[in-house]
Amino acid sequence: MPGSSEYRVLVTGGAGFLGSHLCERLLGQGVHVTCLDNLFTGGKRNIQHLMDDPCFEFVQHEVTTPMYMQADAIYNLACPASPVHYQFDPVHTIKTSVLGAINVLGLAKRVRAKVLQASTSEVYGDPQVHPQQESYWGHVNPVGPRSCYDEGKRCAETLFFDYRRQHNLRIKVARIFNTYGPRMHPNDGRVVSNFIVQALRGEPITIYGSGEQTRSFCFVDDMIEGLLRLMETPDEFTGPVNLGNPVEFTIKQLALKVLEMTGSRSELVFEPLPADDPRQRQPEISLARKALQWQPTVDLEQGLSATIEYLDKLLDTHRATLTPLLAVAAGAQGRMAKLTNS
Repeated sequence: MPGSSEYRVLVTGGAGFLGSHLCERLLGQGVHVTCLDNLFTGGKRNIQHLMDDPCFEFVQHEVTTPMYMQADAIYNLACPASPVHYQFDPVHTIKTSVLGAINVLGLAKRVRAKVLQASTSEVYGDPQVHPQQESYWGHVNPVGPRSCYDEGKRCAETLFFDYRRQHNLRIKVARIFNTYGPRMHPNDGRVVSNFIVQALRGEPITIYGSGEQTRSFCFVDDMIEGLLRLMETPDEFTGPVNLGNPVEFTIKQLALKVLEMTGSRSELVFEPLPADDPRQRQPEISLARKALQWQPTVDLEQGLSATIEYLDKLLDTHRATLTPLLAVAAGAQGRMAKLTNS
């Protein structure tokens, strides 16, 4: 039963930003957690503090190949989620979403596990309905640079519901909106981490477009609570269900808030808007409120404070690691200059 160390939960993408927080919360419930990750965007530093827990197991594995293990419940979080990472190898991104879903569903079918798909607000594309509700089918460019992620996730949702209809699998589908917090990758290209890292380094804050496009930012603790509650709903409830913070901000408002909270003197610079970048994004969460008894509790300032603290410490650690290397490199360059001048 849930809450027992004999109850086994598999988290694919478990060493990533969201996955590591989910593994941590699950271990706190007393269950056995298997964290599966290929470490492309995830990192062992995210789960290092869990390694000594006897109920935690890490498996380095690629979800595009089949998995053979025991599980009572599966959370499928395996897929790069930031444009920088999912556009790096778009073909592999599609394989991760589609083949990964097939392999996860195949495992769930074999062991009769309940399985949750971490889908995305990107299934709505550049929406023509605002705010976005689950009944909206989306407005997605199927051949654009973002389609490897958008369409991959849309196809994964189709697979989950077909396995439900054809094999009576117990499925849950969450559509995750912009999430942020500690353990974000500092170079993942997401707007929150981008702005904070640039502000902390004193670099210009890069805003794409006019900065009037909107996003809704959900703190990671709230998101994990939503995923856990969704998994525990009755089998008849499948979703899809929006999980996100319905409070909407413009990108420029976010940039100014980050500058204020970091005390940075970075200037704002404006660059052309990337292709197919959504103009507005806001979840309609009445279904989550009703079915999960869930809504976000952490406001933007609280969440940004924790995220800034994490990224500041991470950058300090990197600087401390790099300083001796830079000193050695500078010394070597100096010696070479003396030899050249002699």
